[in-house]
Amino acid sequence: MDEMKPASPAKHSLLDRLKSLRHVWRDIAASLGAVPKIAPELPEEDAELLRAQMRDCLQGRGGEVSARARAANLGRSYLGLNAEGRMKFLTIMAEEFGPDHHQVDAAMSEVSGAGSPGQRLAAMQKLRLALESAQLRLLTQFNGLPDGVKFLVDLRAEMLSFVEASPAIQFLERDLRDLLAGWFDEGFLEMQRITWRSPAVVLEKIMAYEAVHAIQSWRDLKNRLDSDRRFYAFFHPRMPDEPLIFVEVALVQGLAANVNELLDEQAPVGDSAKADTAIFYSINNAQKGLAGISFGNFLIKRVVDSLSQEFPRLKTFATLSPIPGFRAWLDRHLREEEFSLLNSEEYRQIISLPGGAAGLAGLLQTDWSHDNGVADSLKPILLRLSARYLCEKREGGARVLDPVAHFHLTNGARMERLNWLADRSQKGLAQSAGLMINYLYNLSDIEANHEAYSGQGRVITSSSIKSLLRQV
Repeated sequence: MDEMKPASPAKHSLLDRLKSLRHVWRDIAASLGAVPKIAPELPEEDAELLRAQMRDCLQGRGGEVSARARAANLGRSYLGLNAEGRMKFLTIMAEEFGPDHHQVDAAMSEVSGAGSPGQRLAAMQKLRLALESAQLRLLTQFNGLPDGVKFLVDLRAEMLSFVEASPAIQFLERDLRDLLAGWFDEGFLEMQRITWRSPAVVLEKIMAYEAVHAIQSWRDLKNRLDSDRRFYAFFHPRMPDEPLIFVEVALVQGLAANVNELLDEQAPVGDSAKADTAIFYSINNAQKGLAGISFGNFLIKRVVDSLSQEFPRLKTFATLSPIPGFRAWLDRHLREEEFSLLNSEEYRQIISLPGGAAGLAGLLQTDWSHDNGVADSLKPILLRLSARYLCEKREGGARVLDPVAHFHLTNGARMERLNWLADRSQKGLAQSAGLMINYLYNLSDIEANHEAYSGQGRVITSSSIKSLLRQV
């Protein structure tokens, strides 16, 4: 390990990267000469300078070099703004450089009034052009800059934090989402296996982006890259050092039931040649700006294909997944309807426990998981309630409440087994009372399971989950 110890991720913070990007874009924009400086909060007098920059980008004077310089200058202006200034920037772009409503209305009238197929086709073409907003042309110009695609991904991440405050930015965000969805089509993505010999800059970002089970140290990372593990990530050719989504896999015998054991650095290295099960124990979408642009299903299928070729003995592909919304759901229902959530026997059992006088909600605020007697008493109750939560649907919709469950059910998995105190970390107890679940990917059933859930809203479960759901 000591022979290759990359620098700490803290030394490569987002602020450092943005400073570097502003420096690179400053050099590209140098051909424009001196440019007035815009204050970080974007006061009204500077907002007019910004509008002029946007108009210059759209006019397209000069050749490709001039266009890149104007786009770089506009991007530098954005990077120099604070949160208030950035929201004003995006509002100006959204409200003043969106589709021309008069042109759209006129084009729609021509479509409805077209008298022949030829006239209708021509009118539809005019409508399509009218809907192509100037803001989209502005956004597309960043694509040609160094790190321009990553800039747009980060830009959308910021937009998502502003959309509730501005309907205009909502429209702009949808435009950018559609643009990115085309650029990040799965056909353009490359799957790479991550190893200890992968570039240091990629390993640093893996450590920074891991949000399911935080990587505590370089030794922890090396443990996850050992011979009984596999680690895969998707990359885009325009973002070669930025993982988009990554999955961590343990090669074991039988379904894993405890993530703490999988992450134990002191545990002996398993014999991957004897493994019959691949456990996907962490899946992370690394880029917030690509939220809603799904390629997780494609990644899982690619990983399964790769593992099947490398390890022909593998027969089972499953996850060991968190249940991130369970405690929040449980706490809310306990406040509102504890007596209807618990049956009378469960309620009597809880109040008889040490610390149980405050009910289940109060008991869960204690150090209950370290008291074997209390934990054993709560086990059947929390298993039943977690099964109910996992299969409960959103109001007015067919999708389940839990986002991780929705992801795997959409991809064709089956709810297989709930695991008691499978994650005793502070985060695991706070999110899901320590419970985790195995989602099983039976290759012959994936398409049927996907269709049952996505088409009919039907949750496919094992007999053990069904048994828990039948309990009242």
